[in-house]
Amino acid sequence: MNSLRMLSGKVVVITGASSGIGKALTYEFSKYNAKLVIGARQIDALNAIAKDLSARGIEILPVKTDVTSEIDCENLIEQAVSRFGRIDILINNAGVSMRALFRDVDLKVIRHLMDVNFWGTVYCTKFALPYLLESKGSVVGVSSIAGFHGLPGRSGYSASKFAIHGFLETLRIENLRNGLHVMIAAPGFTATNVRFSALTADGTPQGMSPRDEKKMMTPEKVAHAIVKGVVRRKRNMIMGTEGKISVLLQRIIPTVIDRLLYGYMAKEPNSPFK
Repeated sequence: MNSLRMLSGKVVVITGASSGIGKALTYEFSKYNAKLVIGARQIDALNAIAKDLSARGIEILPVKTDVTSEIDCENLIEQAVSRFGRIDILINNAGVSMRALFRDVDLKVIRHLMDVNFWGTVYCTKFALPYLLESKGSVVGVSSIAGFHGLPGRSGYSASKFAIHGFLETLRIENLRNGLHVMIAAPGFTATNVRFSALTADGTPQGMSPRDEKKMMTPEKVAHAIVKGVVRRKRNMIMGTEGKISVLLQRIIPTVIDRLLYGYMAKEPNSPFK
């Protein structure tokens, strides 16, 4: 708890903050009196969060942001600096998923996933980097186990997460002597609306979850772990027992893991493998 108190007064920028992990992160950081800048496309949802936290004495700025837009990402960072004068932590959380076989998927779906997941991270990090270097702050990418090994039926999603990992790992190495902290956070399956809004082969949201949401990690649990990881300046955070085991075994027995993942995904209701 004492180490978490260092977050008081820190300026935190969070993308994809209107729901799920992003919203949970907003409330988690607010517990420690951080100053918050929250971005997402759903400005009404952001305003509701801001109203609630402002009533509790938290300094918070909602900014309508589509992370696929370079201009929007630049504006998010500029608004943060204009309001608070600095940035200490950037959480690249905005993301979208998919569920379809590559042979069936329209390429616009993969392009959109790369625009949101990868380019959204790149844009926001690019504009925030000068301020993060000045504060010797933290850049966080909220990724997935899909960024450590490919998930069948999620080709575009895995590709975007692999790209994020390569980008952030390179950023970390380039700034080894600059005091910049870079962390990749990889939750396991989390009970958010990401599966409901996951894109199908033609780009329409699937509108249902193929999994039992009650058995998944909660956004609040994920957010708490990420915040602790930021304070401890962790390198990588792999969350969930299944995720930790699969990432470890993928390095040891990759062929076996390939088969297990195929079987695991094929058992989902309405699986594209059937």
